[in-house]
This record gives sequence, structure tokens and C-alpha cells, in this order.
Amino acid sequence: MSEKLSIIDVNRLFDLQTFTGRFKYYAWMTDPRTVVVSNERLLQAKQMVDNYRAGKQKENLKPEEVKYNLKLYYSAFHPDTGELQNFAGRMSFQVPGGMLITGGMLAFYRTVSAVVLWQFLNQSFNAVVNYTNRNANSPTSVTQLGLSFVSATTAALVAAIGCKNYWSKNASPFLQRYVPFAAVAAANCVNIPFMRQNEIINGIEVKNADGEVVGQSRLAAIKGISEVTISRITMAAPGMLLLPVIMQRLEKLPAYRRIKWINAPFQTLMVGCFLCFMVPTACAIFPQQCSLDTSTMRTFEPELYKDMVKRTGDKVPNRVYFNKGL
Repeated sequence: MSEKLSIIDVNRLFDLQTFTGRFKYYAWMTDPRTVVVSNERLLQAKQMVDNYRAGKQKENLKPEEVKYNLKLYYSAFHPDTGELQNFAGRMSFQVPGGMLITGGMLAFYRTVSAVVLWQFLNQSFNAVVNYTNRNANSPTSVTQLGLSFVSATTAALVAAIGCKNYWSKNASPFLQRYVPFAAVAAANCVNIPFMRQNEIINGIEVKNADGEVVGQSRLAAIKGISEVTISRITMAAPGMLLLPVIMQRLEKLPAYRRIKWINAPFQTLMVGCFLCFMVPTACAIFPQQCSLDTSTMRTFEPELYKDMVKRTGDKVPNRVYFNKGL
């Protein structure tokens, strides 16, 4: 392998076995500036990466140029299929998309109609993100997409309106500011599993250390989906938990009261600041290429373990690996 070709291996750029390495990788890969790059330029980046991997690279390309094309490739193309992702579903769109919607949820939470509108917008955005970042080896039907959207939106509204009605009678106005976070947390616990229910029902492909598919596992799907759910809630938590404290103090200042129109723009901007740090942090909590001990499969899903034994000729690896999604 040439020195230039080795640049293509993301593991050589970042140590993905450590949290710090994964944080640096996701901060690099989820750079919001890549969202405005044209599809034509993204496809050029993919072609360059494909050429490098096939040994057809141009010798006059600089390492910095190779790394930038690699950054565009990882930010916009699905790791399983290599397909160009919907721009709104990319992790690089989490900061601009998330800040607008979360800012709206935090600023407009006092009326039921506002809660319904912003939760609908949030779940529409989440549905796109969840579908885009699923494990693409497990197909998702239009019916499942619709069911997951309706279920998550219902869960979000039940949590939001339920908390709002209860807290309006039994809690301070300050606690009522946490209605949006309660809704977001509840919806994530419903939306992601429903969106990826095929993976739970049928299992997902698992591979050995050499990248060869050795079987299917439902436990792997459950583990991956659980980790993604935790990461998504973690991503939203600091902004949605700390901003109410900040706003409670700011709204007591006479100067701030005179410019009430700034409320929504200020909260949106602050959410964006939180997300710039929290998107790579939340993505880095767990490795994207997750692993599972095959002894666990032998105990809890013996039929799939037996299929693996047959498929590998009784040479079952100690651990199997899979893409958990983001």
C-alpha cells in the first residue's frame, strides 16, 4: 500500500478505539460546512476515494486534498451502501437542523398548539435522520416508516401535553420549561426502535474481524439501537436542560425584557453552540462499528448461533462486529 493510499484508512487518521479519537473523527466528519457542498462535488469526492482504493489515484494529489475529499465522503455517503444520503438526514446537518427545531421547541412551549406544531416538526426531522442513519442491510418499508413516525409523534405529544398539563398545576413555571426535553426523550425511545424494528425482528448482519459476514443477530440489533437511542438523548440533553436555567435568569433582567423579540433567536443560537460540541460527543460515546460476544448469542439466541456455526464451518469467532448506525 502506498503512503498516499494509506491516508484513505480512517483508522490511520483517528484512533476509533478511544473516545478522544472518535470525538475528533466525528467533529471532522459532522462539520456543518459540508452540508452546503453540491452533490456534484460530493460525487467527485466519492470517485476520488474509489479510485484511491482501486489503486488508480493521481500522483499529483496532495495529502490535504485527499483528506478533504475523504471528509466529504464520510459526511455524505452511507457506510453500508455507499449511497449519497439525504442532506437533511446527515449528521453534518444536525447542528443547523437541530438548532432551529430545538430553539423553536424551547422558545414556544406555553400553548398546546405550539407544542403540537414543534413536536410534529421535530419528529418529521427525526424520522429523516433515523432512516438515513439506519443499518442499511435491513430494509425498511413505507408502512414501517409511517408507523414509526406516527408512534413517535404520539409519544412526544402525550409526554409534552401530559407534562404540561400536570406541571401547570403542580410545578413552577421554571419546571414547565422542561416539557420539550421530556417529549424529545420519550419520542426517541419510540421512534428509533420503531424505525428499525425489522432489525429487531429479523436480526442484522454480523461480521468477523476480517469483515466477512458470518451470520445474523437480533441481540446485535437491540444493542445497536439502544446505544443510538442513548446517544441521541445525550446529544439533546445539555442544551435542553441548561438553557431553561439561563433563560430563567436572563428574563429577570430589565434590559432583556425590553427586547423580547430576541428570545427565540437567542435560544436558537445557544442551542447551536451546544450542538457544535454535543453532536460529536454523543456520536463518540459508542463505537459505530459495534461488537458482540458470540457466547451471548449462544445463550440468548441459540437458533441464530447454530446458523452461524453452520455458516462458518464450526469456526465461530469470539466476537462479531456490526454497524450500529448513528
